Amino acid sequence: MIRIIEDLNVILKRDPAKPNALVVLLFHPGLKALRRHRVAHFLWNHKFKWLAEIIYYRTRKLTGIEIHPGAKLGRRVFIDHGMGLVIGETSIVGDDTALFHGVTLAGNTDEPIKRHPTLGKGVKVYPNATIIGPINIGDKCIIGASSIVLKDMKEGEVSLGLPSHRVKEIMKK
Repeated sequence: MIRIIEDLNVILKRDPAKPNALVVLLFHPGLKALRRHRVAHFLWNHKFKWLAEIIYYRTRKLTGIEIHPGAKLGRRVFIDHGMGLVIGETSIVGDDTALFHGVTLAGNTDEPIKRHPTLGKGVKVYPNATIIGPINIGDKCIIGASSIVLKDMKEGEVSLGLPSHRVKEIMKK
C-alpha cells in the first residue's frame, strides 16, 4: 500500500497535466504498468514464470509499456507517457528515476547473463533514448532525447547524441 501511495504522489508531483489522484489511479499508464510489474516480478521470483509472462503480455497490450517480469525497479520510478518504453529482463532501475516514452533498456546478447543496463538513483532518461548492454549509469545522470548510450556514465554526467557523448557534469547536491 505504501508503494502505491509513493507512486501516486510522484506522478502528482512530476506531471502537472494530472488534475487529481483519482485521474491518476484510473488512467495513468505508467502507474498501471508499475503496479502490474510488481505482481509479475513477485511471481517471476517465486517460480511462477508462466503466470508472470501472462501479466507482462497483458500489460504491454493495455499500456504500450514493456517491463520484463525479471527486471528490478526501485521505489518512486516515474514513467511519463510510457508508450514504447521497453525494460529488459536483467535491467535494474534505481529509486526516483524518470523514464519517458520510447526509452529502451536493451540487452546486447542472447546469453542468459546480466545483459541489460543498471540505472542509479535519480536518473532521468528522456524520450526515445536507448541504453544498450550491461553498463552502469551513475546516480543523477541525465540522458538526452534520442541518445544512444553504450558506455558507463559516472554520477551526475549528462549524455547527448547518437552515439551519445558526455556534455558536462551536473552539480552534485
